[in-house]
Formats: sequence, structure tokens, C-alpha cells
Amino acid sequence: MFFCAISGQVPTEPVVASSSGHVYERRLIEKYIAENNTDPITGGKLELSDLIAVKANPSSAPPRPPNFTSVPAILNALQNEWDALVLETFALRQQYNATRQELSHALYQQDAATRVVARLLKERDSAREALASVQSSMGIAPADDVEMAGDAASAVPEDTVAIINETLGALSATRKKRKMVSEYATLDTVRGFAPQKSIPSLHASSPAGINSIVISSKSPEVFATGGNDKTVQIYDSSSQKVLHTLKGHTKKVHHVVWREGDDDISLILSASADKTARVWGYDDSSATYAPRQTFKTHKGEVVGLGLHPSKKLVALASADKTFSLHDLTTLQTVYHSDPFDHAFHSLAFHPDGHFVGIGTSNASVLIIDLRTGQPAATLAHDGDAPFSIDTVSFSENGWQMAAPGSAELDTVSLWDLREQKVDRTLDLGGGFNMKSVLFDYSASWLGVGGAGGVKIFSIKKTKEELWSTDGGVTDIAFGPLGRSLWAVGGREARIWGA
Repeated sequence: MFFCAISGQVPTEPVVASSSGHVYERRLIEKYIAENNTDPITGGKLELSDLIAVKANPSSAPPRPPNFTSVPAILNALQNEWDALVLETFALRQQYNATRQELSHALYQQDAATRVVARLLKERDSAREALASVQSSMGIAPADDVEMAGDAASAVPEDTVAIINETLGALSATRKKRKMVSEYATLDTVRGFAPQKSIPSLHASSPAGINSIVISSKSPEVFATGGNDKTVQIYDSSSQKVLHTLKGHTKKVHHVVWREGDDDISLILSASADKTARVWGYDDSSATYAPRQTFKTHKGEVVGLGLHPSKKLVALASADKTFSLHDLTTLQTVYHSDPFDHAFHSLAFHPDGHFVGIGTSNASVLIIDLRTGQPAATLAHDGDAPFSIDTVSFSENGWQMAAPGSAELDTVSLWDLREQKVDRTLDLGGGFNMKSVLFDYSASWLGVGGAGGVKIFSIKKTKEELWSTDGGVTDIAFGPLGRSLWAVGGREARIWGA
């Protein structure tokens, strides 16, 4: 008696595969060959011409085809469904066996790899013990273990240090001799600031919010913003049109900077809560900004972003307690610091480019020498209650720095970097909740923005309040020649000027 190799039942119309010798029900094997062209048991090539009928009962004639409305027709349909289920069950059984074999092989490989790693670790430890024994017998002090190098250098590269020193020499030598042009704004100009323009409905309405603004140095009517909607927008205030919307971040954008120069490609850089910083470069062929690089150096939110005065380097600060340096020519990470004691919240470059100020979560600002990657000073506030330094700004005079002065964020501390102490404290008023602080280019006044509005102070001897306005803001920027003030808050950008 024959049994079908697929269904396991006695076939009503048996056939034999000439290549393998297996017996099948004709209707089942013909369906299988039509779909796969292989033998279901051996996997070899099988065609209909390779099937040989087994004439078990030559006296019986095939039944007449039943009427489609008859009971036999229904039974035939059920038989077809059964055949399909048998074929599917057979295919699933084959896949199950193949998957079991693959899993067994993967587990064997993992076990073998684990054994190899354990053996190598044991050999390493034995070699270290032997080396220590030899060094001890020879009177040589044992050397520290050498760790494998990461993605970035453990020390600032020499060519990067050369850029920093060259910029330092050029800027520090000319700062004291520099004179403001006659068109630059004066204190009286600032006192006369009045509303000039309000630009509503920037970025998406959900989630709403703008966190950063930067003005183009080549086209002062064009500015870029970073928002909670995970995008960077470039807007032309003269035509009142969005020129570009840069997408790519997966969480809100904290900071935006713009690298422009006569011979340099225009770059937009953004730092985000998604732990990355992105670089977009202007493409002349498409007249838009195209992605150039994504820096994934940090393990926490990138909360600080600063452009070096040479425009060749960019610095990032992260909530993972580290900072990093990146080359904008090669778009590569050149340095990533070791973790510090406290999470970082902000970053700003010294005007000479050799220092960065990094605000931390324990009411202090680290002054980092970028040539060594190590702190040159720590400016810590007095008091037992720690608070976060979410904004820092250096004056162009080179010796003054501004940062929040209290946990309530209603005072500004003006630090004298020469003495490393607070020279003066500016009172903003209760509930101001400072978000941004910024010196102007002439080092004559200081802008402060927050939930309580915007205030501008003279930082000369009098340190008086020159101008103020209501309405919460998250970031501020001074326009060309200091003759205007730009601020963003909610989904709105506002401009004041003389």
C-alpha cells in the first residue's frame, strides 16, 4: 500500500517522482510543482514530466465531474481547502526545522565566541601578572594600563591647537586697538529702541516654541531659528517668507549658529535634545541647505553650541557631563573630553577663542582651555542652593563674563575674569526667570531675556538699565551695528530698533 509523502494518506491517484522515487497524490504534487518546481522532500528540481503514474487499479474509471450546485461539488471544494492546508502545514514544518537548525548554529557560535573571549582575558591577565613580576624583579615601576582609543582623540590634536593659537594671537593683539565705526549704536540709540516688526506663526503649532535665534551676517534681514517642532527655519523678514525648513532632528532644537564667510560655504549648525548636532551646507545647485554631517558624539542632550572665532571649529556641551570639538573643514570630531563632575547646561566661546565657558548644574561656570581640554578656572557662586547655569556670555573686552546669579534666575552676575570674582550683580526683578544673556559687540551694554521680558543694561561704571520691554522671550540677538534687538518667544519673533 502506498502513502503520499505530503499528506501521509493513501493516494487516490498515486504518482512517483522519477528523480527521488517518492510517492505523491497527483493533485497535491502538481500544486506544489506549480508553486515551487522542486521536490518537497529532497528539494531537487522536479517537473510534471518527471511524474510517473502508478496504475494501482486500471479497471476503475475516473468519475464524472460533479455539478457545481451539488453536494459532491461542495465536498470537492472542501477537499481543495484541505489540500491547501496540508501543503501549508508541510511548508511550515520545513521552515520550523530550518529555523531550529539556524538557532542551534547561532547558539553554538555564541558559546564558542564566549569561550574564546574568556580564554583571551585569562591569557591577558596571566601576561600582566608575568610582566608585573618581571618589572618588580628588575626594579621598574609598573606602567598604567593602556585603554583602547575611542572615536575621538584623548588629547587636542596639534593642528587644532595651531588654529586656536593662531586665532588667539590675531584677535588679542588687535582688541585694545579696535575702534567702533561711527555708525555703531550708542547708549542713547539703545534708550530709543521702539518696536519695528513682529513675525508670528513661526514653526509648528504643536509642539509650539522657539528656543534659539541667529541673524545672518551677510543678509541682516534673514534669520534662523530652532524650535520645539524638531526643525530649523530660515526666514526672510523683508519678504516675510520662510526660505528653508531643515528637518532631521527627532527632538526639540536647543541652539542654532550660522557659519558664514567670504570664502566659506554657508553652514547652519544645530544642537538638539536627541543627543546629536547637525550640519547643513548651502547647495548652489539646488539653492537650499542640504545635510552635511550629524555628530553623534554625546550620550546626553546637546545643550551647548558655539562657533569658534576662526569659523573652522565648533564646540558642543552635553548633559552627559562632556564637551567636544569638531572640525568644520573635515566635519570630523577632533576631541571629546572625559566626563566632569556635573551635567553641562550651556556653552559660550571667549572672544579670543582659546577658552570656552560651560555652565553646569551646580551654580558654577567652568573656564576650559581648549588647547589642553582642561579647566583653567572654576567660577562658582556662593550659597548652599545649587542651580543650573543655562546661559553664558563673554564680553568683547576679554575680561568680563555674564551668567545667572541666583536660583530664582532674577539676577545677573558680572564676573571679572582677571580676579575670578563677581564684580557686580544686576537685579532683574522678581519672577524674571532669565533664559538668555548677551553682550553687544562694542562691550558697552548687556541684553537679558526671560519670562519677564527683555532688559538692556549699560555695563560701564553706572551699570544702569537703559531699556526694557514686556513679553516672555527665550533667546535674544543684536542686529548689525547694535542698532536693533531681535528676540523670540512662543512662535513669534520681535524686532526693536532706533
